This record gives sequence, C-alpha cells and structure tokens, in this order.
Amino acid sequence: MNTTATILGLFQGMPQQRWEGKAPSAIHKTRTETPVEVTLTGLSGDRQADTEVHGGPEKALHIYPSEHYAHWLQEFPETTQTFHSGGFGENISSSGFTEEDLCIGDILAAGSVRLQVAQGRQPCWKLNLHTGNPAMAASFQKTGRTGWYFRVLETGKIAAGDDLRLVERPCPEWNLRDVILARFNPRLDPDIALALSRLDQLAEPWRASFAKKAGPGYQEDTSRRLKG
Repeated sequence: MNTTATILGLFQGMPQQRWEGKAPSAIHKTRTETPVEVTLTGLSGDRQADTEVHGGPEKALHIYPSEHYAHWLQEFPETTQTFHSGGFGENISSSGFTEEDLCIGDILAAGSVRLQVAQGRQPCWKLNLHTGNPAMAASFQKTGRTGWYFRVLETGKIAAGDDLRLVERPCPEWNLRDVILARFNPRLDPDIALALSRLDQLAEPWRASFAKKAGPGYQEDTSRRLKG
C-alpha cells in the first residue's frame, strides 16, 4: 500500500471570461514555483468563479494524480494540449497516489499543513470547453479518474517537491475510488447510499446526494452539469 506521494506542482488561477456567452471560469491555472500559503479555503492567490458549486472548506484543494494523464493521452490522442500536470484545473499535481490508494476521511501531511480527503470531483461542462473535448467531463465521471478534494485541517505552507504522507485512516472500509463510482452510479444499492449519507468524513453535499439516491425511485439528471 502506498503511504507517500510527491507534490509535482502547485497551480493557482483567477476567474477569466474564457468563452463567449458562458460564465467566467478559473479552470485555467498557472504553476507557481514558490511555497504557497494554504488557508481553510485553499491556496492563497487561487480563486473560484462560481462559489455556489466550487471552492469552500469542503473543496479547498483539488488534487489530480499525474498517473492518469497517460490514460487520457491514449483515449483522446486528438486533444492532447491539456493532458499534463495542471491541465485539468487542479491545485495540486501529484505522483504516488491514485483514487484506489486512499479512502474517504484519510488525513495526510504535506509541508506544514494537514489535509483530509473529503470527496471526489464532479466534472462539469467547463472541463469540456477547457480541453476542447465535448466528451471529457462524461469520461472523467465514467472512469472515476476525477481526482479529489481536500478539506484543510491545519493551515500552513506547501511547496512543489513536498511529500504527501498518509498519517491517519479513520474509514478504511470506504475506498475513495469506490465512493466516486458510487456517486455516479444510477443503480447504486440503496443501503450503500444510505450508509454513505451518514458518513461524517464525507463532504456534506455528497452526503446529501447519497441521501437522495437512497430514496425509492430517485433518478438524477446530470445532463445540465455535463453539457452546460
């Protein structure tokens, strides 16, 4: 089992008007070469355009495993311009962990901060426009290669080259990749959905979504999120 990964790069961005007739986005981020202050809501100098669905304490930092980019290069060889560290709007690019290596609630140390795995990423239409690939968001969701969000338990500084070390695992029964796939599974076992809705370490919006999935006959429409 991997217990240590490496931060390959840190990325910050500000909201920009990227696409005519569409809302602004901060998905385009720039690598920073210096140590960065981490607050309870993320990297200092990083902002979100739509704070109703992005950012906040439960989604303070998005991390994406660099290991996944090889898959996307093979899957979509015609749209390769963003398939590199920082290309999907992540704050942290890492090597050493993928979703399969971690669990919801895992606590990790990096630099002088403590971070906790809170939820996976729910991709939206902005990822399609950012990559120039209309199938990108749906493929993210289908494969479970979404990366994940950290909440910040202890603020401090991190830098490229720092180790990410697993220091505590309170929920070993809830593998992160399994939970991500469960979130997007339209035929999820209601008992699993109910259990996840009661998992304190899981971000509140995902708990609420699982509570809905536990109900009889519930069907989620993701078309607007995925296609815009």
